Amino acid sequence: MNPSDTESSFDVAVIGAGPVGLACALEVQRRGLSAVVLDKGALVNSLVGYPTNMEFFSTPELLEIGGHPMATLHYKPLREDALDYYRRVAFTENLTLRLYERVIGLEGAEGNFTVVTDKGRIGARFVVVATGFYDLPNYLNVPGEDLPHVTHYYKEPYAHADQDVAIIGAKNSAAKAALQLLRAGARPTLLVRGPDIPDSVKYWIRPDLVNRIKEGRIGALFNTTVTSITPGTVEVATPEGPRTLPAQHVYALTGYHPDFSFLAALGITCGTDTAQTPSHDADTLETNRPGLYLAGTVCGGRNTSRWFIENGRYHAQLIAARLAGETAPKLPEVLQQVQL
Repeated sequence: MNPSDTESSFDVAVIGAGPVGLACALEVQRRGLSAVVLDKGALVNSLVGYPTNMEFFSTPELLEIGGHPMATLHYKPLREDALDYYRRVAFTENLTLRLYERVIGLEGAEGNFTVVTDKGRIGARFVVVATGFYDLPNYLNVPGEDLPHVTHYYKEPYAHADQDVAIIGAKNSAAKAALQLLRAGARPTLLVRGPDIPDSVKYWIRPDLVNRIKEGRIGALFNTTVTSITPGTVEVATPEGPRTLPAQHVYALTGYHPDFSFLAALGITCGTDTAQTPSHDADTLETNRPGLYLAGTVCGGRNTSRWFIENGRYHAQLIAARLAGETAPKLPEVLQQVQL
């Protein structure tokens, strides 16, 4: 599964060992082409970083790849279910994995690429980028954001019992964190830039959060921005003026974005729109560099809610069919197969 030869050659190199990257390699292999999957971290590295026992919003069949059933005792799979599932799929399909190997450049042209990594060079006729966005948080760029008690990733609440915890943000991740922290004995306060908890928060989470705020068990400041963070406080600007809040721990759950510098290093240009959408053909997913394709959430740039596992996995079918010389359906036709 982890070849030591750093001068190998494949038909397709897939950068990113998340669910969509694995689906790409799987679909390519099934069409008789050789594939290698590279990742700078672990297998399905983003899922490794998800909160403990996190529940997916989707049912199992919407997370499946390659026709492999996802076995789970839960109506909606947990993080641990998915970690086990994608590992089993990768091993069952005998995918060639090169994990903890960072891609640093791409040389050559379609039909004769060389993927340059920190461990060697890999030949490939085609390259697929399925790197997602979870590795790079949207920073607040305020003083104190680099303090050790500030993090952009929430894991679990248990270390925060009897502690004041500030949660910056109000989307699903922040909402779930606030509720878990409350029930683990912490004193959470949500700091929200907008006027209310947004309607985009899942319908079974939002009422719970809103009611806990009404009860006063979860603090919430709206139309509020953070101006600085100290070892024990968060300084905020509110409509009523500046305030200082106690906070022994700070979760800045303000979202994430693709690695645009990495895309540029591969020769992919990005648009000037607010999402900085990477250049690619909407029907074929081929970028401005011939032979180089995008798959999954990276296609949306900063619009990280456009693509996800449930629909991004169909990028794999489209790209694999095209690379194998098959007639590939247009993306909207492919997506009619999934009910989101």
